Amino acid sequence: MPHPEFVGLVNSLQATAEAALGDLNAATSSAARDGLLEEGRARQVAERSLRLLTMLAEKTRGNLDLTEAELLTGAIGSLRARLGN
Repeated sequence: MPHPEFVGLVNSLQATAEAALGDLNAATSSAARDGLLEEGRARQVAERSLRLLTMLAEKTRGNLDLTEAELLTGAIGSLRARLGN
């Protein structure tokens, strides 16, 4: 069974990156208020979230259940595609 805090962390990092890339919703609109979405800074925020998710995948390899691993892999793949990495 996936750990709720792990799922929340992955979802939070992915949502921050998506907000920086222009996908705003009620959960990510605070990023806009905090100035994280200014044009020059938005890509940096998204890339940082991708780096954090990638590091998390490396550090947790072999210690995640299938659902957690799929969630993390999906988030990384989605952001890489959006960023062209």
